[in-house]
Amino acid sequence: MGVIATPPPSVQGPSSQVPSSAPIPPGPVQDAYLQAVQQEMQDKGYLVARFDALMDWARTGSLWPMTFGLACCAVEMIHAYMARYDLDRFGVIPRPSPRQSDVMIVAGTVCNKMAPALRKVYDQMAEPRWVISMGSCANGGGYYHYSYSVVRGVDRIVPVDIYVPGCPPTAEALVYGVLQLQKKIKNGNRLIRT
Repeated sequence: MGVIATPPPSVQGPSSQVPSSAPIPPGPVQDAYLQAVQQEMQDKGYLVARFDALMDWARTGSLWPMTFGLACCAVEMIHAYMARYDLDRFGVIPRPSPRQSDVMIVAGTVCNKMAPALRKVYDQMAEPRWVISMGSCANGGGYYHYSYSVVRGVDRIVPVDIYVPGCPPTAEALVYGVLQLQKKIKNGNRLIRT
């Protein structure tokens, strides 16, 4: 894991070619940068950072999903919270209320009768909010794509950030999807949605 920042001007050499969003590779450049940060902390007692970058960093470690388990994918979602995969270690703690949640995991087949309830729960979540679509049925209707009562993808109801493929996707796939969402949040990819 590297440090992501722009090296201070006091550090000379190849560090001036490193873009601000690229990680600084381990070695003398990173050591010089960390030493400069430590010196600034000792001199001033504080660091200056962008507030939105700090908030994005904090959000990546505290995702609280509203679990919307509708079918067999919900079993794999529950499996991801158990001891073997332990989503809690990534700061992902399921919440019982949409007002406490910032992520919605839609796992399973969304029927036409369930669509208004799903949208209402999404609207009750506070901003910023993200959606993970889990499984073939949530992604595009899956096996029941041509059924009269099935929504052909949850993205027709709510905007989706991460798609987790599979029928049903494994718990590892959901963990990978959560890690991808954390990466997306950390990079600051944010859209205004309706």
